[in-house]
Amino acid sequence: MSTPQPPMPQAAAPDWQAAAPGSPYPTYTSPIPVVRTHLGHAISSEWTKIRSVRSTMWTLGVFLLLVVGIGLLVAVLVAANQGEESLQGQNPLSFGVFGLLLGSMCIITLGVLTTASEYGTGMIRTTMTACPSRARVLAAKAIVFFGVAFTVTFASVLLVAVVDVAMLKGAKDPSGGEWLKGTFGISFYIALLGLLSLLVGSIIRHSAGAITIMIALVLAPLVIALFMFSQALEKVRQALFDYSIPNQLSAFYTTTLSRTGPTGWDPVWIALGVTAAAFAGAVLLLQKRDV
Repeated sequence: MSTPQPPMPQAAAPDWQAAAPGSPYPTYTSPIPVVRTHLGHAISSEWTKIRSVRSTMWTLGVFLLLVVGIGLLVAVLVAANQGEESLQGQNPLSFGVFGLLLGSMCIITLGVLTTASEYGTGMIRTTMTACPSRARVLAAKAIVFFGVAFTVTFASVLLVAVVDVAMLKGAKDPSGGEWLKGTFGISFYIALLGLLSLLVGSIIRHSAGAITIMIALVLAPLVIALFMFSQALEKVRQALFDYSIPNQLSAFYTTTLSRTGPTGWDPVWIALGVTAAAFAGAVLLLQKRDV
């Protein structure tokens, strides 16, 4: 006949296994802290994305090559061929616009890829699952991209500007306002142009289509205006010249392609208005459409 065994004492449950009030699983509480998500988390996620993909390094690398390379090359050619008074009264910062016009294509491409590429790969579903607030996702993408685009553009433009002023001795010394517009102002404008591309990529959801639209926006008005020979279209031709992107870029250096149109800081306000409208439209479409 067997002897009954006394019941074994049970060890106390660890603190992390204590039941949470109202929990559907009264014997378990996760040791992982649960915090309320905010915009900072989305920004951190988008920063990880943009710095870890190869397209960012390639597009920004080509951008630096175009802006700095062409800017310095133009300065060398002008310095080697200038006459005694050929640059008198000219703003030496304006010679950096040649590289910026080509480099802006890289910023446009990167802006489109920041949003549209996620739709092509299906990564957007993971992004929206991790952060259901679609407006927050778009805002985080916009903040991160704008910061990267502005910083890289400003650094490259400032380098070219310093070299141009040092090499082109016959040109005038830029004033403080000209320095501000020719470095900070034009960098802000290029970053806004890239941000508009990001929003177009979110609206179109197709990389090639969005890039084509943005390149057409930059180049088409000026090209079309060049072939408008009819007097009946003179007003349309002049408007296309005035508000073309190349003419607005040149406005930051006080030398524009036409005598009318945006001057001073006008291109920045125009770009801000268009970008704000595009952002509102992109958010509205994000809320209505499936991912």
